[in-house]
Amino acid sequence: MAEKNERAIKVVAENRKARFNYAIEDTLEAGIALTGTEVKSIRNGKTTIAESYADSKDGEIWLINANIPEYLQANRFNHEPKRPRKLLLHRKQINKLMGAVDRDGMTLIPLKLYFNERGRAKLLLAVAKGKKLHDKRESEKKRDWGREKGRLLRARG
Repeated sequence: MAEKNERAIKVVAENRKARFNYAIEDTLEAGIALTGTEVKSIRNGKTTIAESYADSKDGEIWLINANIPEYLQANRFNHEPKRPRKLLLHRKQINKLMGAVDRDGMTLIPLKLYFNERGRAKLLLAVAKGKKLHDKRESEKKRDWGREKGRLLRARG
């Protein structure tokens, strides 16, 4: 029998529009440098990463524009909600990401913010290229056809 004390991955925030607006090339798991009140606020589940992106500065990768609201019980030791947060990656990974952004015109988009099995906050980062309007229409047609196909199969069987 499996033990009850095993932790599962707990997804806190997800960027659902990213897969529609961007063609995802590669994904990568990154840690985030957070303060104590930020971790508590993330556990409350009010975090949004929908408008955020990652950027390189001084040889490091930073998460920009992610909204982690202030923790209400933290008195004067609270954090700034939209401050840039450092992403924790290996040097090889940073060089690979910076090269993709500089050479190929790619963008670094966060897909998910979650707590792993050990209780550490992690970010699923995607190397993506922006879709054009006709590509978005094509994705929408595929999604609609998949739904319609499911309806037809359910009605038939």
